[in-house]
Amino acid sequence: MQGPADATPVFEAQKRAPAELKAVAEFLRGKNGPKVRRGILNGKRVEYFKGSTAIRTLTGPAYQKSKKVPEVKDEEAAKALLLKVLPHAFFLRVDRPTLDPPPPAGTPKTLALAPSQSVDEKGYYAWFYDGSPLYTILGGVAMVAVMLAGVMFPLWPIKLRIGAWYLSMGLFGLVGAFIVLAIVRLIFWCITVITMKRAIWIFPNLFEDVGFVDSFIPGWAYDEPKTKKRRLVKKSEKKGSKGSNQVKVSIANGVDAFSNGGANAQTASDATPAVPDAVSLPSAVETQSTGVSTPSSGLKHRQTTVEDAEED
Repeated sequence: MQGPADATPVFEAQKRAPAELKAVAEFLRGKNGPKVRRGILNGKRVEYFKGSTAIRTLTGPAYQKSKKVPEVKDEEAAKALLLKVLPHAFFLRVDRPTLDPPPPAGTPKTLALAPSQSVDEKGYYAWFYDGSPLYTILGGVAMVAVMLAGVMFPLWPIKLRIGAWYLSMGLFGLVGAFIVLAIVRLIFWCITVITMKRAIWIFPNLFEDVGFVDSFIPGWAYDEPKTKKRRLVKKSEKKGSKGSNQVKVSIANGVDAFSNGGANAQTASDATPAVPDAVSLPSAVETQSTGVSTPSSGLKHRQTTVEDAEED
């Protein structure tokens, strides 16, 4: 698909951008920029972000500390600044069309360029700028240098080879010490689980997402259960208590029904004459076979009336 004849290439539009607007694009593309997502635009993988996150980034403290960038006081100023950067094609607004059938969860979203380019908090913007090429060039040169140095290791002077050997042994020692420390803290935790009411972790932040120094602070701490597990336990306890209350209520109702049924049967048997009771004995036996229990006093009374009838 070809663009219009007077269309400006993306590279040329970025090259014509003023220095301050280019500095804004550099900041947004850097580590302090808005969170990016993965998408597919014209069959290629791209990164895109949401307009609201870019506005929050420009009004955040990290941008305020930056130099060589325009001043931003509020969200309206941030929107105006993004609108100035937009024509230079560092990023362009895109839409996320609804597909039928929808793609599986976790796959990159399909994107399409928006017909009208504007700044909106709910809009999405795809990056067409990879940042300063200086870091890419330096990274490539460093990678080539490391590979050449590794290949030419036999040609190194003896002192450099000995120094590299000691350095490698030191690194292996650090890795081994870390593994030993992880095993020791696990064994100590298992011992405290058995012997104490609350388990203890040595260096509890060792595997947390913190800095190197913060990984060893504090030296020890109690093993605190997670809040999510506590909430789940409380919910399960509430459900269990509700179920037990329902069972208790149903049992109580059954006992009351049973006692009322026995009393009613007993009063009915006392009110009837002897001969009809002797005739209706099979019906009483049938009720017992179907699972309906009758009081013992009523059965004894009916047995005596049957015997009297047989004697007559």
